[in-house]
Amino acid sequence: MNTKTTHHGSGLNKVWRHMISLSLVISFALLFYLDASASDGVPGKSRKTYPTLFKTVEVAGIDVFFREAGPKDAPVLLLLHGYPTSSHMFRNLIKDLSDSYRLIAPDYPGFGRSEQPPMAEFEYTFDNLSAIVEEFLDKLKIEKFSIYLMDYGAPIGYRIATKYPERVEALIVQNGNAYDEGLTDFWNPLRKYWNNYSYENGKPLEQFHSLEGIKWQYTHGVQNPETINPDNWHIDLQHITRPENNEIQLALFYDYRTNVKSYPEWQQYFRTHQPPTLVVWGKNDVIFPALGAYPYKRDLKNLEFHLLDTGHFALEEKGDAIAQYIRDFLKKNDIN
Repeated sequence: MNTKTTHHGSGLNKVWRHMISLSLVISFALLFYLDASASDGVPGKSRKTYPTLFKTVEVAGIDVFFREAGPKDAPVLLLLHGYPTSSHMFRNLIKDLSDSYRLIAPDYPGFGRSEQPPMAEFEYTFDNLSAIVEEFLDKLKIEKFSIYLMDYGAPIGYRIATKYPERVEALIVQNGNAYDEGLTDFWNPLRKYWNNYSYENGKPLEQFHSLEGIKWQYTHGVQNPETINPDNWHIDLQHITRPENNEIQLALFYDYRTNVKSYPEWQQYFRTHQPPTLVVWGKNDVIFPALGAYPYKRDLKNLEFHLLDTGHFALEEKGDAIAQYIRDFLKKNDIN
């Protein structure tokens, strides 16, 4: 009886030892996988997280708010927001990439938390917004940078790139136009405004920065509207509803015609300087549809091209994918 009991106990012990050993192997394998995943596949190297800093700097007498994260000595990624939003649109991308890059996202005058100088003292044009961003970079002593260009960020960024091509290391284009093909019938009310700058032609355009108009820009073309945080449009409304901001937005709508006239110059910049370019485009966007994405292929040789199944603010629904595309693209081009 005793011998049989001892033999049975010994068998159980062997089973338990085997299970414990197997558990340890699985645990170590899982740790190795997680560690490698968190360090771009390099075992033993974990990504360091950096907090987002919220700063303000005076530029040409205007207080410009910006978000910043990442190592001071890392390659700079300048994030230029679109209409009608602010640097808030980059909040998640900043967190995703701050281990490897210095990310800087300013709010333009009249947007986000930046100062809104009166129209009597500041002309709201894309030339002037670009000049503010250019001086902003000088204030921060930033010489070399890659640019994320989205919506309004495209004409602002392209003005800077064509002026200082030697300073631009790469372009990341997300629903930012530089070709006539991208200006479909959606733009007809704006064309009418460009041809006749009147109150009657401007009034219908105010719907784009109403609550419903802003919400539509975030939710149209997305796979699941319920995943889009409504804080987005309410945060945008904080600057859109400032006194005189409606008139500022209409002034920029009218000045957008100068961007269209600049398309040939920007296209020549592409052909001449061949900046490494990553296109990550929400293909369901009706404001800047995919028709405006394809022409980049004509002029750029070092081009990586991705159409994403989402809308205008692609970062809201495809932010993880875009962050990985950026990380891989910049690494492939030795910008790391």
